[in-house]
Amino acid sequence: RRGQGRSTSMPTFGWTGRLRPYRISPQREVPEDIPRPDYAATGYPQEEVESHQQSVTPIRSPEAVEGMRRVCRAAREILDEAHRVVKPGVTTDEIDRVVHDATLERRAYPSPLNYYNFPKSVCTSVNEVICHGIPDQRELEDGDIVNVDVTAMLDGFYGDLNETFTVGPSVSPEAKHLVKSAYDCLFKAIGCVKPGTKFREVGNVISRFCQEQGLSVVKSYCGHGIGDLFHCAPQIPHYSGNKAVGVMKPGMTFTIEPMINVGNWRDTLWPDGWTAVTQDGSWSAQFEHTLLVTDKGCDILTARLDSSPPLFWEE
Repeated sequence: RRGQGRSTSMPTFGWTGRLRPYRISPQREVPEDIPRPDYAATGYPQEEVESHQQSVTPIRSPEAVEGMRRVCRAAREILDEAHRVVKPGVTTDEIDRVVHDATLERRAYPSPLNYYNFPKSVCTSVNEVICHGIPDQRELEDGDIVNVDVTAMLDGFYGDLNETFTVGPSVSPEAKHLVKSAYDCLFKAIGCVKPGTKFREVGNVISRFCQEQGLSVVKSYCGHGIGDLFHCAPQIPHYSGNKAVGVMKPGMTFTIEPMINVGNWRDTLWPDGWTAVTQDGSWSAQFEHTLLVTDKGCDILTARLDSSPPLFWEE
């Protein structure tokens, strides 16, 4: 079934870039006393699928907002721990171990683990991988880029964020332009988050800036509502001309997470059923925050801390 493992030999597949899957280690354990979602046992998020929040965007109560602030702070700290170990020679499986352990230390559950059978505790997406890369035994190489996507569940609430990191001193100017532009796309979009903004406007803002940079926006994956469910309404496409419905209101919580490609926007899926890669083999980068709409704008619940390791342009 999707995400439950890989074949014992390299699958026959039309690989679009240089990257190939490596062996994955056994699924990591979570102590029984840490609260977990329904899919931790079954691989299927039944509560999420059947929730009315899939069609109605909820307004979070003050108590729920406080729960979101706590888990988003924890998720930020976890991602920062992962960032600190990113360097040539480190496997993405080791990043998964760091994220898993850091999540358990905070008495939280690593939300990707067993979500629709995803076998690991974090998504690690290298070079031409757009999103949902499965951590494995491949060592990061000098000149790579890697996106690390962390989601934690704490006290019944979810916090979700990701960042793309450069690996070593030999990252190309083109790759650095891609990574910085993906970051700027996210913050251009955050700048329009306020009461009354139409959800469809997010994609217009991102696409306009992305095109100015000579890059393209992935259309297959979108931002999403988040709270006491991992994914819920609203869906927030990142491309222009989308048909997203609804407007932002105070108390809504959702992610914006544009995926930006050097080449065209089209994607394809590896045989593992999870790893999304660019159709033309070009590299892709992404940044994500969980946001709370306030009366005058928004709060970035997963904002970087003074202690967060610097991104390459901040060094």
